[in-house]
Amino acid sequence: MSDENIHVLQPADWPRPKGYSNGMMARGRVVVVAGQVGWDNTGVFRSSTTAGQARQALENVVAVLAAGGAKPEHIMSMNWYVTDLDEYRSQRAEIGAHYRAIIGKHFPAMTLVQVAGLLERDARVEIEALAIVPD
Repeated sequence: MSDENIHVLQPADWPRPKGYSNGMMARGRVVVVAGQVGWDNTGVFRSSTTAGQARQALENVVAVLAAGGAKPEHIMSMNWYVTDLDEYRSQRAEIGAHYRAIIGKHFPAMTLVQVAGLLERDARVEIEALAIVPD
């Protein structure tokens, strides 16, 4: 990270994780983003795939961050909830490309879990985030 108030936490004797960080530490103003699903600003799902909905959900996360004066590089942690882990795995390359296009090469602490379902019946993915805007 380029900001002196934001640090990746990586135990020295652990292998570097791929695509996320083991931990993050920062000082500043907290911005919490509730779970965002893959619908557009009118509440319409334009995609029925995990990859397509992940792209829109990430765009929604960035929109909420911007409303709080935060940027993608301020994200400290993300929790991803998917309804089909096999579909996520098969679309991982496309999801990764969407992630890099929207979030960049910033890899906060992340968790990914499969759930039986999400509140919005057509949702395939839901993403929540916590960001800290440095002092």
